[in-house]
Amino acid sequence: MENRMSALVIENVKISELPEAWRNRLAVPENARLTIRIEEQAVGVAVEDDPLFGMWRDREDMADVQAYVGTLRAPRF
Repeated sequence: MENRMSALVIENVKISELPEAWRNRLAVPENARLTIRIEEQAVGVAVEDDPLFGMWRDREDMADVQAYVGTLRAPRF
């Protein structure tokens, strides 16, 4: 398994040391110091692509999901 860094944190950065495009987007004083956190954006996977998706679709006892869950939650005594 490959070890990868998932976040980069840089603390106590002067606003003047940031790229101009970043500075222009921030409403902070010129003498401000910031903590920058850069994270990888998680890649979403469609649930429909998961082999477990719909595994109970053919179960007749679960045709009405709310009723089925209601029976599971009902008192047993």
